[in-house]
Amino acid sequence: MSGSTARLDLDGNTIKPITICMIGAGGFIGSHMCEKLMSETPHTVFAVDVHNDKIKHLLEPDSLPWAGRIHFHRINIKNDSRLEGLIKSSDLTLNLAAICTPADYNTRPLDTIYSNFIDGLPVVKYCSDNKKRLIHFSTCEIYGKTIGSYLPNNSPLRQDPAYYILKEDTSPCIFGSVEKQRWSYACAKQLMERLIYAEGAENGLQFTIVRPFNWIGPRMDFIPGIDGPSDGVPRVLACFSNNLLRREPLKLVDGGESQRTFVYIKDAIEAVLLMIENPGRANGHIFNVGNPNNEVTVRQLAEMMTQVYSKVSGEDSIKTPTIDVSSKEFYGEGYDDSDKRIPDMTIINKQLGWNPKTPIWEMLESTLTYQYKTYAEAIKQTIAKPVAS
Repeated sequence: MSGSTARLDLDGNTIKPITICMIGAGGFIGSHMCEKLMSETPHTVFAVDVHNDKIKHLLEPDSLPWAGRIHFHRINIKNDSRLEGLIKSSDLTLNLAAICTPADYNTRPLDTIYSNFIDGLPVVKYCSDNKKRLIHFSTCEIYGKTIGSYLPNNSPLRQDPAYYILKEDTSPCIFGSVEKQRWSYACAKQLMERLIYAEGAENGLQFTIVRPFNWIGPRMDFIPGIDGPSDGVPRVLACFSNNLLRREPLKLVDGGESQRTFVYIKDAIEAVLLMIENPGRANGHIFNVGNPNNEVTVRQLAEMMTQVYSKVSGEDSIKTPTIDVSSKEFYGEGYDDSDKRIPDMTIINKQLGWNPKTPIWEMLESTLTYQYKTYAEAIKQTIAKPVAS
């Protein structure tokens, strides 16, 4: 932890060191959260995951300034009795574990439902039974489709924010039909939220629910065939990164007309740290964590990433930078999508004073610089053709 000055919470109270059980610590969000907690706070972390590749730089060597404050536990939360002991020994549990890649939602719906609901049930129970605080990571997909998407295309109400801005306490959750298995993820996540909320109401569980809106940055997702399965399909930004690295056209599903907002990982974990260190302001709340100022269509995102990648790599863009594909072709049967996802920021701003800062161009440059430095050489080797003898 840098500096020796006492750190204060938002109400001027000294922040005391706590122990945090972080489930999913080895993933994209978890790795950035661990970095933040080690470098800027006095807190101790039990880092729980099945992999630790993204946090190895925090675990060794023993000479690191935070040595002794982060402990890795290789645990699969599905079937490991050690988990309750770690939660009991902690002041707070952060649950980041999830299957959260849209390509899996309708091709692996059972795994998606089990991972996002069934497997998380013991975590909630252990926190509730042992009177431990829980910060649970949900999703912006919880909102489903906007009310505005059901209005006629020429309706002036489509421009009214009341029909598309997503509010934690008033917006409905509108999903597609059961046949559209893409909603298996959102439905499982919503039921988990309802369970946690009920535990709070009936059994006094101290909880905070986080709804991330497309957090992006270094170490997100995977690059197929390099640090993930060759046939895997990561989320849109990693998909586009993979295409750019391989000098392939970026695939725009159904024309890339869906609109999304993106927030930089370093901004987002600032919000989570505020939740951790201000329990009186965060307990019992659901928080949107996103950046409504960074809204683009997926097509616009592809165009921006193509420009940024050329700058980062020094390579010219390919002649056909994008191609259109149908959602059925790309994701398979049962796919459906939401039209817009714009978070209302009133509650998090009021409770925690948090506002995101990083503009989309800056976060894309940071992310693509990391992707290029990390993966470009490995990809060149995989696509290099052997020379005939």
